[in-house]
Amino acid sequence: MTILANDWGVHEGQTWLRGRRPDKIVEFSEARGLWNVHGYQEILDILQDPATFASDTTRMFPEFPKEFSEGNLVQMDGLEHRKLRKIVSHAFTPKVVADLEPRIARLTHELLDQVQDRESFDLVQELAYPLPVIVIAELLGVPAEDRDRFREWVDLIFADQNDFTLNEGREEMSQQIEASLEGIQPMLDYLGAHAAERRKHPREDLLTKLVQAEVDGEKLTDAALVNFANLLLLAGHITTTMLLGNTTLCLDQNPAARKQVLADRSLVPVAIEESLRLLTPFSLIARVTNTEVIIGGTPVPKDQFLMLWAGAANRDPRQFPEPDEFRLDRENNSHLAFGKGVHFCIGAPLARLEGRVAMNILLDRFPELAVDHTIPPTFMPSVQMCGVRSMTLRTRG
Repeated sequence: MTILANDWGVHEGQTWLRGRRPDKIVEFSEARGLWNVHGYQEILDILQDPATFASDTTRMFPEFPKEFSEGNLVQMDGLEHRKLRKIVSHAFTPKVVADLEPRIARLTHELLDQVQDRESFDLVQELAYPLPVIVIAELLGVPAEDRDRFREWVDLIFADQNDFTLNEGREEMSQQIEASLEGIQPMLDYLGAHAAERRKHPREDLLTKLVQAEVDGEKLTDAALVNFANLLLLAGHITTTMLLGNTTLCLDQNPAARKQVLADRSLVPVAIEESLRLLTPFSLIARVTNTEVIIGGTPVPKDQFLMLWAGAANRDPRQFPEPDEFRLDRENNSHLAFGKGVHFCIGAPLARLEGRVAMNILLDRFPELAVDHTIPPTFMPSVQMCGVRSMTLRTRG
């Protein structure tokens, strides 16, 4: 897979997909004015120490309007984070998630019915994108029929292919922030309109629960509500979309493993976890140091921006033997694809369920399914994401 990565259009910043190891586990980038952390144990320690490493990276950017970060769980720590997370945690309990399995199976069959008689189809377009977005839209309470609009917004949000830097002038940075926020505004307006409708006409959905929720006796502000809902809608489908495409690609590139999975379906979850490690959907996590600290033997001052490269850490040979190999017999596959600690992805159980159900049905209905290598798969253009964006599959060998 390392060699083929050069032909897939994977972002050049994702060097680990090309078998290249970083020279240093922790290094300061003079060109970008920030720190890169590549090591598994170092990133694990950081993610499990929110007191030292803050999630609110917006404090490094005075230009960033606070109303765009209110209610964003990814940017919160401590008691505030726990209180807000508790509001939706009931929607992702093991029982609630397990009860969604019949619906996920029905949707998967309905989507694959559309391509049953074709000789080929795009996995992302026909299954990997619509399946999770329909599920999360139904949970949240927004029309699943609007999924084409969601994808347009997501593509716009993650379209930037440039390396992030803190060395730009404040004026240039302000312009970039303004452009980014302008791109996301239509999605926030859309969710705000649906939230306003729920205030008048409550339903049994997550959006209504957000509208009615109170933290310390106060309801969420409009900004916090739509930012929270936006995060649920985005994170609720993007990871699964990439997970399904990446797992299918990994099995295609490893015929022996694919044969094992076809014969023993208990290996489907194992294959999913190994694909999450090998092709980590969200490859980058950001933190800011609250105090001077030692990371991997390297002193790092206070108020420093850290880029935690989870995709590289998931190929750290100190943690994973033969890290560039797709192995179904890998022991202790404790990857960082869903994070760790208090910010562990709340939707991870749902993503894993969707992946398991969809992969099993896909293999049942198309046992000879194979990637059409005359049409190379394409990947997300952003350095912070590693996921198949389009991939044509042949339904017969």
